[in-house]
Amino acid sequence: MSSQEAVAPEPAGPGRAALTCREFVELLYDYLLGGLGPERTAAMNSHLAACPSCVAYLKTYEASIRMGRMALAPSDDPVPAEVPDALVRAVLSARRRP
Repeated sequence: MSSQEAVAPEPAGPGRAALTCREFVELLYDYLLGGLGPERTAAMNSHLAACPSCVAYLKTYEASIRMGRMALAPSDDPVPAEVPDALVRAVLSARRRP
C-alpha cells in the first residue's frame, strides 16, 4: 500500500463508498471475523477486487495468524535438553493463566 495508492482505483458504486487502503487495514480484523455489515463487507470486497497491494496485505495477515496459532498449539514433542528447566516452568505457568 503505497502513498500513491491511497484510494481503491475502482469508483464507488450505488450504496458503496470507496475505501482507502488505511480504512481497509483498520477494518480487516472485523472483516475476517464476519463482523461488518453488508455495506462495509461489500466495500471491503470491492477494494480487494481493485487493490493488489491490499490483497497481498490480506494474505500476509492471514499467514501471520496461522503461524501464531501453530506456534501456540500444544505439542507432544519432548523439550530439548538444552532448554533450561526454569524457562519450561515459566512457559507452562503462563499457559495455565486465564
